[in-house]
Amino acid sequence: MSPADLSDPGHRDTSNPLLRSMYYRLKPIIPWTVRMELRRARARRLLRRLSATWPIDEAAGRTPAGWPGWPEGKQFALVLTHDVEGPLGLDQAPRLAELELQRGFRSSFNFVPEGEYTAPDGLRELLDEQGFEIGVHDLHHDGSLYRSWTSFREQAKRINHYLAAWDAVGFRSGFMFHNLNWLKDLDIAYDASTFDTDPFEPQPDGVRTIFPFWVPRTVASGYVEMPYTLAQDVTLFLVLRQTNITVWMRKLEWVAAHGGLALLNVHPDYLAFDGRSRPCTYPAKLYEAFLEHVAIRYGDRCWHAPAREVAKYVASHAQAAGTALKATG
Repeated sequence: MSPADLSDPGHRDTSNPLLRSMYYRLKPIIPWTVRMELRRARARRLLRRLSATWPIDEAAGRTPAGWPGWPEGKQFALVLTHDVEGPLGLDQAPRLAELELQRGFRSSFNFVPEGEYTAPDGLRELLDEQGFEIGVHDLHHDGSLYRSWTSFREQAKRINHYLAAWDAVGFRSGFMFHNLNWLKDLDIAYDASTFDTDPFEPQPDGVRTIFPFWVPRTVASGYVEMPYTLAQDVTLFLVLRQTNITVWMRKLEWVAAHGGLALLNVHPDYLAFDGRSRPCTYPAKLYEAFLEHVAIRYGDRCWHAPAREVAKYVASHAQAAGTALKATG
């Protein structure tokens, strides 16, 4: 599937929309442990069938026609993002930012505007002052955004309000739901709600590219789609119960070799900074180990930039060429 397929409102979604809608309506009353066991059982079945396309789908490594390469001749790009889902994630966001600061990294923190918490102005301002980016994560994070075209358009008005109020240009929907055609209603420079390959998501249709690409609204405007290309932390450590970062390291090496975008999404909600083992967390040292691996192994071969800067770079080349940068796969 090429990126263009996902911008078509009639593109084939391999998940069941009715079952998906029912699940997210019932989700608040289903215990976390039950939901996680259901996800684990499904993941075990998928792993047996889809090992040839996860975590690496070879077709996703094809260089798009007209791809200009990365700035300063860098081999690949790295973008770090964080979706803050609930109050615990909000409380732990500063500590996560400090962990990255100490190692010379910056990231994007995506906050839910009307969810289970209120993102304080002071926290957003502090992160901005420290060089972090602020993004908008859905509106309510309850699975309702894509329930219907009418629902999406109504919520889009509120999302645009927060984009402007927070001086944000990036968006990611809850649960990685996506329709690139509908997203044209958002006042965004980029979206990050897709992935190159991830069969474990509720809407598992990947864009099959490790490169960001341009989605035109009109002849003169559009936005950049930035798929995540490294497995999400929840998938690796809570669903698949991995105890090391081997999958991240292997995929990062492959992305770097193909000159793509290594985009990672880590949730502060599930990080255990105190080393204590809990059912719904994993050791923060795993993420720390990943950052140290990147710094030691890739050093100045990597263009580590905020998501908005990567989007700006891709948009400038797409508009200058007068065509959309798309994958060939």
